[in-house]
Amino acid sequence: MTGKEIFKGKIGRTLKESEPWWPTPKRLGDGSPNIVVILLDDTGFSHFGCYGSSIDTPNIDKLAAGGLRYTNFHTTALCSPTRACLLTGRNHHAVGMRAVSNMNSGFPNLRGSISKHAATLGEILQEEGYITFMAGKWHLTQMEEASMGGPFDTWPLKRGFDRFYGFMQ
Repeated sequence: MTGKEIFKGKIGRTLKESEPWWPTPKRLGDGSPNIVVILLDDTGFSHFGCYGSSIDTPNIDKLAAGGLRYTNFHTTALCSPTRACLLTGRNHHAVGMRAVSNMNSGFPNLRGSISKHAATLGEILQEEGYITFMAGKWHLTQMEEASMGGPFDTWPLKRGFDRFYGFMQ
């Protein structure tokens, strides 16, 4: 996203000489799929029936049966880097999330938030006309920026999500 919009109306000296313009929002085509991404902390293949577990997980199993299942995803033992990988499709070091997002170390691989140069899945889906929603733990913002005082540029609503219901850390 460039953040700049070209006005295609006309600004005259008076309202009568002016022409308003409203950009046409991008709309999904017929048959566009719904996309649901589920990221859970502290779970593995042994926790879900769809991967052969003896644990009864009928709702997850039903979702998995009707969609895609990824079985080869690089993860770390930490939540923030794993979220950064999943949301950007890139290595966590490359997007500034070497470890948990508690602080900015002053080095490019640990900025405490996803680099502004790395698009998130939410941003990409928004550009294609999807309405996006994120629920749960974000944990991709430095602790000093996670309060109601902001700044808010690394919060979910500024990183590709139209709605957010959850907690920051």
